[in-house]
Amino acid sequence: MISFDNQTGLVLEGGGMRGVFTCGVLDYFMDNNVHFPYVVAVSAGACNGLSYVSNQRGRARFSNIEMLEKYHYIGLKHWFTKGNILDFELLFKDFPEKIHPFDFQSYFDSPKRFVMVTTNCLTGEANYFEEKKDKRRLIDIVRASSSMPFLCQITYVDNTPMLDGGILDSIPVMRAIADGYSSNVVVLTRNRGYRKSFKDIKIPSIFYSKYPNLRKSLSKRCAAYNEQLELVEQLEDEGKIIVIRPLRPLTVDRIEKDTRKLNMLYEEGYECAEEVMQKHNFVLRDCLESMAL
Repeated sequence: MISFDNQTGLVLEGGGMRGVFTCGVLDYFMDNNVHFPYVVAVSAGACNGLSYVSNQRGRARFSNIEMLEKYHYIGLKHWFTKGNILDFELLFKDFPEKIHPFDFQSYFDSPKRFVMVTTNCLTGEANYFEEKKDKRRLIDIVRASSSMPFLCQITYVDNTPMLDGGILDSIPVMRAIADGYSSNVVVLTRNRGYRKSFKDIKIPSIFYSKYPNLRKSLSKRCAAYNEQLELVEQLEDEGKIIVIRPLRPLTVDRIEKDTRKLNMLYEEGYECAEEVMQKHNFVLRDCLESMAL
């Protein structure tokens, strides 16, 4: 059985708008003072994780549901006018600066380590970033981690072209272990047993012609994701990690715009977190006691 201590990490999968499940999980954690010394997150998980590290309860939910309903920031009109399926200027400039300001100071002062995953377009490999000083660089990293291939423009971090971290490392539990966190709570946005049914195909050179290594990585994306899911289930069965995931197959799409579905998925995330934490009640008690020391 896992005991929560200073070697317990939190791993957050991406999944686009399916990440509202993670919003529910993280709000449950904040409501119950559940904190981890280390968080590693990808794509939508990175966006939602920022508000967890800054301790802004409800902020991630607001951006994914209320703000979507008001500003309609997903759609082809954004892709045709700005090259992104989502209105990134709204999400990564207006939202953190004006609409629902991000508490940069609380984030920078937090003792939590927060690692965000991107994909390096030059090497085709996953890159891992931490940033606790520079506001602009922090936003560049999370934007890059969230830039879905084919649907979003390439984002630059430190003058290096980057895309979605989920291309090769959608569930970075091995990174958490490599960083010294042998026990982990993993938040997924798919039910147990889910596997991508699509077959990987070679990406033609008309796409990302300047980045052959990126094309290679994109060409094995499905297989890489399924391998990670198998690893997670193996570690879970061996009692080495705790997994919080949806109980049933999702009807929520990666770029879902139906806020009714999103609200239901948020509530499911909150309830699943509560159920899992109550199941591991004595473990949760250990967690709170160790964080108080």
